[in-house]
Amino acid sequence: MLSAYNITKNYQTNGRVVPVLKEVSVNISEGEFVSIVGRSGSGKTTLLNVLSTLVRPDSGELKYRDDNLALFPEKRLNRLRQSDFAVIFQFHHLLPYLSVLENTLLPFMSSLRPVSKQRVQQARAGLERVGLADKADRLPGNLSGGEQQRVAIARALVKSSRVLFADEPTGSLDKETGKQIMGLLMELHQEGLTVVMVTHEPGYASLAERTIAIEDGTIVH
Repeated sequence: MLSAYNITKNYQTNGRVVPVLKEVSVNISEGEFVSIVGRSGSGKTTLLNVLSTLVRPDSGELKYRDDNLALFPEKRLNRLRQSDFAVIFQFHHLLPYLSVLENTLLPFMSSLRPVSKQRVQQARAGLERVGLADKADRLPGNLSGGEQQRVAIARALVKSSRVLFADEPTGSLDKETGKQIMGLLMELHQEGLTVVMVTHEPGYASLAERTIAIEDGTIVH
C-alpha cells in the first residue's frame, strides 16, 4: 500500500548538514498496524513525516498504491492528505476558539462554502465513537488531555481516511488515559484501518503486528 525506497533526509544545523534518514526502505501493507520505535533523535518521527508526506525526502522514492508521490505537485499531495491520510500528534493541535465539533470538522472548513449536513453528521458520529458526543459544543480548554486526543482521533475518522499516522499519540497522557487511546487505535485497526505509529513505549509498540526499529537514521530490524 505504501512503500519507501532508499529514503534520505538531511537537515542543516548551525551551517552543517546533519543526516537524519540514511537510505531507509519500508513497506506498509493495507490494513497493517506498524509501530516505529527508536531513541530520541533516531529519525523515527522524520520517517513518519516522510511517509505521511508532511516532509519531502531529499532522495529516494515514496509510493502509495503504485503512484510515485515524489512526482506529485503540492496541490495533489494536499488532496491525498485530505482523502486518504490522517495524522495525529502527541500534542493535539486543536484550535482553542473552536468548539469540539468545529475542530472535528476542520478538514472540511478550508473553503468559504458551509459544511454540509452530511459532514456534520459524520463529525457527530466520530465524536460519539470516541465517547465525546455530549461535549461537542465545548471548547478544547474545557477538556482533559485524553479527551483532546480523542477529538484529534475523531477529526481523523471524519475524513474516512485509509491510513492513520500517529506520532507519540499517548506521549502527553497519563498511563490509564494512554491505555484508552491505544484501545481505540486497536479497535480502528481491527475494523480495517491502516495504522503507522511512532512510540517510545515498548508495551504499546508490542500491540502492533510489526515493529520497525530505527537507530541513527537506519532501520536495524
